[in-house]
Amino acid sequence: MKSPAPAILTAIGFLGAAAAYWLAGPERFWANYLVWMLMLISAGLGALFIAALEHLVAARWSVPLRRAAERAAGLLVPAAPIVLIGLFSLPVLYPWARPGAILPPAVAAKAVWLNVPFFSARAVACVLLWLLSWRVLVGGSMLQDSSKDPALTIRARRYAPFFMAAFALSVTLVAFDWISSLEPEWYSDVFGVYLFAGVFLAGLCVVSLAVIHMMEAGRLPGVKFDHLYNLGGFLFAWIVFWSYIAFAQYLLMWYANLPEEVFWYRQRVNGAWRAVALALALLHFVIPFFALIPKDVKGDLSRLRRAALLVLLAHFLDLYWLVFPVLGARPLFSWPELSFALLFIGLSSLWVRRSMGQGADMPIGDPFLEEGLAFRL
Repeated sequence: MKSPAPAILTAIGFLGAAAAYWLAGPERFWANYLVWMLMLISAGLGALFIAALEHLVAARWSVPLRRAAERAAGLLVPAAPIVLIGLFSLPVLYPWARPGAILPPAVAAKAVWLNVPFFSARAVACVLLWLLSWRVLVGGSMLQDSSKDPALTIRARRYAPFFMAAFALSVTLVAFDWISSLEPEWYSDVFGVYLFAGVFLAGLCVVSLAVIHMMEAGRLPGVKFDHLYNLGGFLFAWIVFWSYIAFAQYLLMWYANLPEEVFWYRQRVNGAWRAVALALALLHFVIPFFALIPKDVKGDLSRLRRAALLVLLAHFLDLYWLVFPVLGARPLFSWPELSFALLFIGLSSLWVRRSMGQGADMPIGDPFLEEGLAFRL
């Protein structure tokens, strides 16, 4: 019998989020909504990227694990309407979208890009690209379970390069549109890469957790330490990559010391936000980096689970740190934030639980499954 806990969490979270709009104000409501929308996109899109990457490089070792990534990528389906609803946040959170707003010259010069119709069109285009890619890559894999048609593997490999281009474009658009334009005076050339690193990490964490769950339930026979070790190795490598990009962005702006750039960091590393920045450094780099150095940890179910949960929490904190400073000088965390956490965690759990019953636990129609199961380090 399935636990009713996710449904209860979703209902409580929905009521709390609705109350937050009236009691805490629209700005705080939409800031929470935006953070969790980005979190949902990160998990689903990151998982789909992992599935597409296997096809792109013709990897064999990951074939037995691919269904976990495909199921997690299904989070893009509920993310689609959530993104479209998020468009109602534009006049509340984004200064350039407020009717009659008097904008600084630097922001007014961006009006060709930062206007509501064009912003909305880009958001819709991203959603359509994600759903199309999910349909081709995941739908084809599910169909192959019964058809055993190797042509579906060939189709996925041919589509993977297109998805990578669409992925790079859409992640960059999400970074600049939904996050950077909250403070449109600020700009960073590497911000798209920064978000990409976080999205891939979030996808790795969700896929690792799904694989661990299925292994403990005995649903992935033949999957062993070697497969799990590779997932842990990817997680370790991308923790380092995210940290490098984050530090490089900060270092370049600190060295140049341009007023139109440093104000963004000044409000995020000073005052009450300094503690959040330090926590982000510890949770997103220092602790998981040293925790994942030992070889045994990367292939140990319980320890890899803890590391994945920690990095997923750190990614949420990163998104919170990117968005919430626009509301004021102090971090906010009380019942509105808890309500949104319950709502989105409950909703995601319900969707993933539904997805876990779709198709076989491994892509049994893939012609390279046996080779993947025979993988050794």
